[in-house]
Amino acid sequence: MSILIVDDFEEQRELLAATLQQAGYRSLQFAGSAADALTRIGINTAAPSPDRVDIVLLDLHMPDMDGLEACRRIRAEERFEHLPVIIVTAKTEASDIKDAYNAGATDYIRKPVIPAELVARVSMAMSQKEEFDNRIERERELTEEAKQLGKTVQDLKTLRGTLCLCAKCKRVKTSSGLWQRLEDYLEEKLAAKITSAVCTRCTSDVTGAGGRR
Repeated sequence: MSILIVDDFEEQRELLAATLQQAGYRSLQFAGSAADALTRIGINTAAPSPDRVDIVLLDLHMPDMDGLEACRRIRAEERFEHLPVIIVTAKTEASDIKDAYNAGATDYIRKPVIPAELVARVSMAMSQKEEFDNRIERERELTEEAKQLGKTVQDLKTLRGTLCLCAKCKRVKTSSGLWQRLEDYLEEKLAAKITSAVCTRCTSDVTGAGGRR
């Protein structure tokens, strides 16, 4: 996962990067201003393929556009609703913290940064992002499966009354003229695994026949 470090002071960017690299994080990006950060994320740009950003470490006090405004603009985009934005700042007043969370910040770290705290907060945000991404992917898969199931049901409705079933071997004649096993045909159309078993009626018939012998 990629972490975007946003700070107008290069020394601060390098300090955060060194701490994260020591913790094993290698995919790091840098922005010296809030405007540059928004461009890298994919806001206010016509670039077809913005950089992938999974976590933003954002300073509050920057020229032109401060971190609060940048955070608000990120949250204004529905696609970035769950993008972790961790504020990293020397501003420690209660009002500053409140303003950061009201702007949509995920977490808040005070400067000077304690390395263990930075790594712990980033790790937590990373886990939450991965969990969210996995949930979104699963929802996408379920939606696709539902669409496929709906199409299959529609196909079966269309075929109703037109199936040609061999009276002897129970094979189905397909639209291409081939004879296909009934189990294979249903598996293909229903996208479901067909298993075999003996129903209670047939079991009773076999048992009864054995008893009559």
